[in-house]
Amino acid sequence: MTLSGPDALRSLEEALRDIRREEDEIAKRLARSAELVSKIHETENELFRQLAQVRLDSGTQAELGTRFTDAENRARDMLKKHAEELGSTEAALKAEDAKIASLTADRAALAAETGKLQDQLKAIADRIQGEATGHADYIKQRARAEELAHIAEEAMRKTEQAEADRETKGKPYRDDPLFMYLWERSYGTRNYRANNLVAWLDGIVARMVNYPEARPNFSTLNDIPMRLREHAERQQVIATQARDSLAALASAAIDAAGGKPIRDQLDITNARIAAIDAELLAIEDRRDDLARQQRDLAQGSDPAFAAAISALGETLRRQDMQQLLADARLTRTGADDTIVKQIDDARSRAAEEENEARDQKARLKALAARRRELEDIQYEFKKANYDNPRSTFGEDKLVGDLLNDFLRGGISAAGYWDQWRRSQNWSGTGSPWQGRDRDDDDNDDNKRRRPSSGSGFEWPDVSIGGGSSGRRSSGGSWGRLPGGSSGGGFGGGFSRPRSGSSGNRTSGGFKTGGGF
Repeated sequence: MTLSGPDALRSLEEALRDIRREEDEIAKRLARSAELVSKIHETENELFRQLAQVRLDSGTQAELGTRFTDAENRARDMLKKHAEELGSTEAALKAEDAKIASLTADRAALAAETGKLQDQLKAIADRIQGEATGHADYIKQRARAEELAHIAEEAMRKTEQAEADRETKGKPYRDDPLFMYLWERSYGTRNYRANNLVAWLDGIVARMVNYPEARPNFSTLNDIPMRLREHAERQQVIATQARDSLAALASAAIDAAGGKPIRDQLDITNARIAAIDAELLAIEDRRDDLARQQRDLAQGSDPAFAAAISALGETLRRQDMQQLLADARLTRTGADDTIVKQIDDARSRAAEEENEARDQKARLKALAARRRELEDIQYEFKKANYDNPRSTFGEDKLVGDLLNDFLRGGISAAGYWDQWRRSQNWSGTGSPWQGRDRDDDDNDDNKRRRPSSGSGFEWPDVSIGGGSSGRRSSGGSWGRLPGGSSGGGFGGGFSRPRSGSSGNRTSGGFKTGGGF
């Protein structure tokens, strides 16, 4: 069962909503837990008062009562302030969630409108295809684009072969520590610098490893792939320009057939989608900061709040209180036994609540990490235009079992995103390459997915409707045209920008957070 791009994006959005909702619920539960522990300590205080009335003199009882009352009042004041701050943060989070929901709905409506406009352009393209592709200028430009694409692909093939040779044939050189010592010191070149003694010793080493004969070979192994890649990249730029020129001819033919108003409207719609995406990023960053504040408040990270709450427990665990409790355990009076049992029960309940809170804190931390990773994946998803109506995914488990595995920490964010990339394909006769950033156009998966006819090209799918919005590129990608210089898939990190106190992340690294 295939999964459409819009449906896949909705599933990611629903998963994010679920995570945010669970974060909010756990934070509230932690706040209630802190309040409950405080009340349990108050109950324990009252029980110690009762125990003091049975076992201590009136002066000691008064001093003890004052101590308990001061600690309770401080804790109550901090709990009240804490509840107000937490309530304010929760209200702000709710407001940001409402904005996200509203903008997401607006974006979905615009995406649906984009799909309709693309269909209209596709209909025009189908109607005039024969006439446009038979035009002399188009035939000439297509032949040129095909030739340049072939040249670029062949240049890249030779580059990749040379790079492979560099790895395999260069390994014996790199594995020889004496050779690499001389190589890294630039021995045998004008850049070599050493005193007479070191130079004499290096000469002995060079003769031992036959360095004078080996160095030119190793140098050639390294230089040729670099020069070939530079050449291949130049050919790729030329081939891309030729492809874009071919797309321009197709676009002009469609505009002449009445497609320009549709294309203009498509540009406007795409620009609005791009603006919404930018606004969503800013809101998500603000929400991330608020979620961190809520998490800190719920966990009692504020030093004043933590001190006020712990003061209750410290009062109860003073040496004189412990001695009072120990003495009561040694006696066999009904009043003492009842109070001691109630104190033990209260401490047991507090310990259970604190253990549960520790588990919830760990889960909240893991949820926050997973949410941020899923936001990264959602960003890449939109950037690659995988939410396009003509984008499909052959693996429906991406929003089922695989999503659950990712959320539990079973697979990393990098692994989960790679599953999306491998499963994605384009329906129809051409790849509507509309990514917001052309970088991913270079990876092997995208080149593999692009459909092509026997000649290497198909009638350009101008339904991509390019424009200046920045969300969609002009023209399109069809045929096995080469990509950019990287030549390889997704890099070492997600590209979603992060701002504010959440920190800036522009590269590198995936974290799995921890299982839950």
